[in-house]
Amino acid sequence: MRWMILRQSLLLAAAGLVAGVAGAVAGVRLVESMLYQLPARDPLTLAAAGAVMLITCVFAGYLPAQRASRVDLLVALRSE
Repeated sequence: MRWMILRQSLLLAAAGLVAGVAGAVAGVRLVESMLYQLPARDPLTLAAAGAVMLITCVFAGYLPAQRASRVDLLVALRSE
């Protein structure tokens, strides 16, 4: 049960990460004009931002997954 909920959370995070990187690459010229002494295509910065996002999503998905794993499945199915 825990893995099922975490997997859904991580799939959404991966989709957001792909869309974010694509948006960052597409908006390079706009972003370069706003940055001071940092290239817009800095791979370390993109990787760090992606890692922070994935770690945040893991923690945000773990709490509901932990709560859901404590519920008795038969009781939950009978209550609906």
